[in-house]
Amino acid sequence: MAHGNPRPLIGVTGPRRGAWGPRICVHLALLVSGGRPVHLRPGDSVDTTALDGVVITGGHDVEPVLYKAAAEIEGKYDPERDAFEAGIIDQALQDRIPLLGICRGAQLLNVQLGGSLIQDLRKHRKLTSNRRTLLPLKTLCLEQDSRLAELLGKDTLKINSLHKQSIDHIGTGLRVSGRDLDDIVQAVEHPERDFLFGVQWHPEFLFYLPRQRRLFHNLVSAACEYADRRVRDT
Repeated sequence: MAHGNPRPLIGVTGPRRGAWGPRICVHLALLVSGGRPVHLRPGDSVDTTALDGVVITGGHDVEPVLYKAAAEIEGKYDPERDAFEAGIIDQALQDRIPLLGICRGAQLLNVQLGGSLIQDLRKHRKLTSNRRTLLPLKTLCLEQDSRLAELLGKDTLKINSLHKQSIDHIGTGLRVSGRDLDDIVQAVEHPERDFLFGVQWHPEFLFYLPRQRRLFHNLVSAACEYADRRVRDT
C-alpha cells in the first residue's frame, strides 16, 4: 500500500434517506480496510476532486429511461439519486478515480457507459433461485483471465443475491468478469483502469469472508496509490 495518505478519502453514495444497513456495512468494511469513508447523498455539494475512491451502493432500480427503454415492470425508482450518482460516476471515470459499484451501483455504471439492463430476471433463471438472500448461497463463476479472478484468487465463489435486475448489454470499455449458473452477469470490470469493478452481489454483507474482504482492501490500496499520484502531479 502507498504511504502518502494512510487513510484515503472514499465517497460512499446512497439515497437521501434510509439504506442504513448497506451504508453502515460499507462504512465498516472501508474503515477496517484502512479507508476514510464519507457519505454522499442527493442534494449534497460534492467535490469529487477531494475523493481518492468511490463506492456506488445498492438500492432501488435504475430508471429505464436512462438506457432508452420502456418500463417492463412496476419498479421503484429514484430519479434524484440516479442523476446524483450518474454525475459522480462520470466524474470518477473522467478523473480515473478508483470505483466499486455494488448491485444497483454496478448497473448504473454499466448504463453510464452505454449499456442496458434486464428489468426482470425471473424468466431468465433456470438453475438458480429467485429467492433473495443475504447468505452466500449462489455460485459465481469467474472468467479465468479476468482481473477480478486474480483479485479474488479463485475460479468460483459463493455469493448472496438481493437483486431482481441485472446487466444486459455491456457498456463501452467494460468486460464481463463473472456470471452465475444461469449465465446472468454478476461482475464487470474495466481492464484498462487501475480499479473499476461492478459486482451484482453485496460484498459488504459478506465481509466476514476473507475473499470478499479483498474487494475493499484492494479498493483502499488503489485509492492510496491514486492519492499519491495526485500529490506528485500537483
